[in-house]
Amino acid sequence: MTAGIALSVNVGAAEPPMGKATTSTGIHKKPVSVPVQVRAPGPKQTGLHSGVVGDHIGDTAHHGGDDQAVYAYATEDYAWWAAQLGRELPPGIFGENLTTSGLDLLGGVIGEKWQFGSGLVLQVTFGRIPCVTFQNRMAEPRWVKRFAAANRTGAYLRVVVPGSLVPGDRITVVDRPAHGLTLTESFEIYMHDQSRLARLLDAPELPPELLAELRERLG
Repeated sequence: MTAGIALSVNVGAAEPPMGKATTSTGIHKKPVSVPVQVRAPGPKQTGLHSGVVGDHIGDTAHHGGDDQAVYAYATEDYAWWAAQLGRELPPGIFGENLTTSGLDLLGGVIGEKWQFGSGLVLQVTFGRIPCVTFQNRMAEPRWVKRFAAANRTGAYLRVVVPGSLVPGDRITVVDRPAHGLTLTESFEIYMHDQSRLARLLDAPELPPELLAELRERLG
């Protein structure tokens, strides 16, 4: 199976908000040099919020919870954006907990499972829908629309087996569902091609609230 590396593990402390009516944000994530514990955080608004111990989430209405326990972004997509923007982009600037190397997140399949050398197992749930906090963090005009149009969303992950995120750890894709619905295809349909919404129902591993929304919209 496909294998990659946890190039950087990033954790964010509580800092003043950036454009949202919240009291704080944790988007300013910084690389750490020691393992951090990961566990299922529970419901989005009433649980522990981030799956990464010590990581802060300010907008608990829209971020965190079991289906967004960990956010990963690929260094390969970082390189693409650095070329587009003409500037260096350090790990964590996208607000991700995990910067990967060697994993094709564009072709990552909804529901595929990543096993880490530490024993941690995570499962891909959906891509990231950008928000105003992300735009202000990047200080790029029209960033929300630009990020969505590029469809390099990174991967939200749920915790299947708790464990540790370890900088430099090996990541192996140990299970990939046969439905083949990728992060790229699912995000394109959801954001830009609603005539194909029924295709998303092929992936029962999508977040339950998203599946409920899709069934309601499909009538």
